[in-house]
Amino acid sequence: MKIGQLAERTGLSTKTIRYYENIGVLPDPDRAPNGYRSYQPDIADRIGFIQDAKSAGLSLVEIQMILELRDSGEATCSHVIDSLETQLTEVDHQMEELQRTRSRLTGIIGRARSLDPKDCSDPNRCQTIPRGE
Repeated sequence: MKIGQLAERTGLSTKTIRYYENIGVLPDPDRAPNGYRSYQPDIADRIGFIQDAKSAGLSLVEIQMILELRDSGEATCSHVIDSLETQLTEVDHQMEELQRTRSRLTGIIGRARSLDPKDCSDPNRCQTIPRGE
């Protein structure tokens, strides 16, 4: 199949498919005599895996490593589990940071609602945002 057909089948743009080839996540395709890319149908399955792995939070570098292991015939389950656990730890960290930010914002808003705009005399800052926040 041609690149446009693959793009339509997978929902990716042709530019993204070329990018994936360029960084090595997708293998170089065969070429037709006219130089056009020619893809085997199973490449759509590989792209599906890439999309699924990205939606699980894995980076393209991690995905490439998994695919390279797979292409060499190695089992990838433990490597994928390690990557997913690392991603989960990062998500937990981000959630904690977001919760701290939410608490700070709630405090600032509560404080700001009690301020009188007439007391705002500093020409360089808004009194709503306290110093050191």
